[in-house]
Amino acid sequence: MIEYFIVIAPALAEGLVNTLLFTFVGMVVGFFFAVPLCLVDLYTHGIWKKIVHVYVEIIRGTPLLVQLYILYYGLPKILLPMGLSISSFTAAYIGFILNSAAYQIEYMKGGFKAISNEQIEAAHSLGMSKVQTIITILLPQGLRFSIPALSNELIYLLKYTSLGFVIQAPELMTKAKELASTHAKYMETYLIVAFIYVGF
Repeated sequence: MIEYFIVIAPALAEGLVNTLLFTFVGMVVGFFFAVPLCLVDLYTHGIWKKIVHVYVEIIRGTPLLVQLYILYYGLPKILLPMGLSISSFTAAYIGFILNSAAYQIEYMKGGFKAISNEQIEAAHSLGMSKVQTIITILLPQGLRFSIPALSNELIYLLKYTSLGFVIQAPELMTKAKELASTHAKYMETYLIVAFIYVGF
């Protein structure tokens, strides 16, 4: 097992780097999408609130696997007439970002709702505008209350990047599948990968 691990370590390391990149980019970019969309959902009315609600419901109501299939196999049918294409790498990034953002929106909503109404009323009594109240009072506290849930999302996203193998995105599971097939050592390969995931 040790000898085999030494042989496959470079390829697994490449896959692990991509897995961490997918996780980091999905989480960070998803966060910067989620913050304004969460505020729109909580503190506005009308068409934009409905759009955010529909987006969250669609993403959270469908498996990430299906979303990746649509992005990789369905989106090119729209892009091809325009002379554009999409790689598995790009499809994976888009999928993980959109998926993570939708879940982060819901986690943040819980954080913002944990803020007492008395603080909002006090801000209004001091003559603060809605924007000032959001920036100085709601945003810092809401994000702080969201940290535990967002930490869980980071862990979930790391595990879910393994679904990238279905569209041949070069992450850890994709590399493991290739190595297991090449060396005909499926049990050993997937055990090693399992230990790597447990380590994170």
